[in-house]
Amino acid sequence: MEIEFKFHIPAERLKAVESAVRRAPVQRTRLQARYFDTADGTLAAHGAVLRLRKEGRRWVQTAKALGDGPLHRLEHNVDLGLARAGDAPVPDPGRHAGTPVGERLAALLAKADQPLQPTYGTDIWRLTRQLRSGSTVVELALDTGTITAHPPGVAAPRTAAVCELELELVRGPVEGLVALAQRWSHTHRLWFSTVSKAECGERLLAGIGAVPAVKAAPPRFGDADKGFPDGPALQRAVLASCLAQILPNASEIAAGSEDAEQLHQLRIGIRRLRTALRTLEALGPGFDPAWTPPLVAVFQALGARRDAELQQQSLALPLHEAGVPPIAWPADQADAPAPGEAVRAAAFQAALVGLIGFTAQALTRSADAPPPEGATPAEARRQVRALLRKLHARVVRDGEHFAALDAEARHAVRKRLKRLRYLAEFVAPLFGHKRAERYLRRLGPAQDALGWFQDEQVALESCFEAAEGATPEEAPPLWFAIGWLSARQPEGVRSSGKALRQVDKARPFWRKRAKG
Repeated sequence: MEIEFKFHIPAERLKAVESAVRRAPVQRTRLQARYFDTADGTLAAHGAVLRLRKEGRRWVQTAKALGDGPLHRLEHNVDLGLARAGDAPVPDPGRHAGTPVGERLAALLAKADQPLQPTYGTDIWRLTRQLRSGSTVVELALDTGTITAHPPGVAAPRTAAVCELELELVRGPVEGLVALAQRWSHTHRLWFSTVSKAECGERLLAGIGAVPAVKAAPPRFGDADKGFPDGPALQRAVLASCLAQILPNASEIAAGSEDAEQLHQLRIGIRRLRTALRTLEALGPGFDPAWTPPLVAVFQALGARRDAELQQQSLALPLHEAGVPPIAWPADQADAPAPGEAVRAAAFQAALVGLIGFTAQALTRSADAPPPEGATPAEARRQVRALLRKLHARVVRDGEHFAALDAEARHAVRKRLKRLRYLAEFVAPLFGHKRAERYLRRLGPAQDALGWFQDEQVALESCFEAAEGATPEEAPPLWFAIGWLSARQPEGVRSSGKALRQVDKARPFWRKRAKG
């Protein structure tokens, strides 16, 4: 089992990082690796890796696969002995037989029924030394070098530079690893990266510069079939599922991507995470209030970008069809940082490290350790049901009085509906997916109605702000848009209230006894 943090080092900060690493004696090793997969990329598609690496003078075969959380990787290494000149070993998955990662590898290769072939390679110089934080021992590794791929039919090889810092837990509690990771990332302004050397190699092989945004997926409750989890286990599983959406999108944005869908999915992931922190805090100890402000800051920065895109793209067609002349929308908010800048901020990176560490706490707990403090399975189930029941009832009441609410209260209704939806999605695996899906489908029309109503409200406010400082040439289209959007408000209120009242017809799935 491997538990580590990996940070990208901007080129201009490499010298300072290397100097800090060398403040104590280090070991310098050349790592030359070859990666293998089937012709159709079966291992890569399932997050698995088979690698032969020459470490100094020895060959080591390594198998890796995804584990149970953002820090957790299944890993098994086999020392193949001293290297001989011009003689490289042949990869053999059977060397990992009897291990969890070996079983995963064997199942994937049996299903693929294709031989292994070389895909790409790495040539890395690694500096390593150990650090301590209390009773925790961590290996610090600075990797610099290149990744090279030779795609079939392509004359010239494709290469990418490697410049990263890894902190891997050797022994002790994960809290010490978190403290060291936060210290190094803050001091040197590094950012957490989810792009492994293997994934970088796969991208080179396929000629991919951009990757699709990662969307939300249900939490994985490892022993859900054995009964409802206790509070801490439920918290960790839900936060891990939120981070599984946040981390890869944040990693791409920190590296410079401004892909609209990645920005959108990161914003959704942060909203889901904030819902989890708000609704599940009572189930167990350990939630740090310091996590929330950086999450809010990035959410708001991304929101400023989304509002600008909404005005310039989503509302352009309906305004045009309504006869509104082209509008010179104001530029994005000057005081809002760019998405990459916001994600790379030290406070946000520290929050991510803390959250990841929280989800990994159980991985380093010994089998004979007492259970963590927090709600028992029965208490957790009762509290979750009470939360769902309260949110559901409140949303139904909101629908009955929606027309009488002011703008701020209506926006609060939309946020409350989202909390209900996300909480329902979090615990759906514990109560039965099909019943939960039927319930969530009933929420859909209300979400859509409130979402569009809120978007038009934001656009209306933006038009008023822009009209105040507009030139005589810019003002007429803005006031035209103000009139059109204002005229739509009563219908938006009516349709939103009607859709909210339909939530009362959604059958609460949590009334049925949960598994266990």
